[in-house]
Amino acid sequence: MTFTDLLQGPLLKLWETVIAYLPNLLGAIVVFLLGVVVALVLRTAIEQVIKLLRIDDLARKLEITPQFERLGIRLHIGSLLGWIVKWFFLIVALIAATDILGWQELTGYLREIVLFIPNVIIAVVILLAGILLANFVQGIVKSAVEAAKLASADFLSGISKWAILIFSFMAALVQLQIAPDLIRVLFTGLVFMIALGGGLAFGLGGRDQAERFLTRLKKDISSEK
Repeated sequence: MTFTDLLQGPLLKLWETVIAYLPNLLGAIVVFLLGVVVALVLRTAIEQVIKLLRIDDLARKLEITPQFERLGIRLHIGSLLGWIVKWFFLIVALIAATDILGWQELTGYLREIVLFIPNVIIAVVILLAGILLANFVQGIVKSAVEAAKLASADFLSGISKWAILIFSFMAALVQLQIAPDLIRVLFTGLVFMIALGGGLAFGLGGRDQAERFLTRLKKDISSEK
């Protein structure tokens, strides 16, 4: 048996394997490219719809966008939603392609990523809702404290706002399954700290008002006698 004969058998088997695998490879490429096209089209469509509905303008009026800008983050609702949808369909297309190729481990890993995407969306919704609620509560607390003629209106309203923002951020981290046990411990400690600090601030800020109320009550009782 010559050297050529020794190589001929393995090369023929390799060629047969390539020929047998080629339809799957071409099918996977076609499926993935179609997924890319769909992902890009949907991203553009969502960005245009958000732009027509002026969602970004509404987010700025509701103080959502400015809150992120203070943190150094430029938030565009349309771009964010478009990015999420684009990557969702890209990963789905990649799952279909790897499944056609028979790469089961990679397919399973990508499926876990897709199943995790709803958690990301929910976490974003929690943050946005937290920002809305924080601004709303800040205005109510400030108006109530100013109506009571207390000196700590800005402090108490700021505490209320940042407490809700921090709680929202922690809730988003828990939704993303990032150190949930540690977040719960921090949450408990933060609640205690805010309750103690708020009580002290309210007590110190309302001390003069309480003293005037007691003096007035004493005068009323004395005049009745």
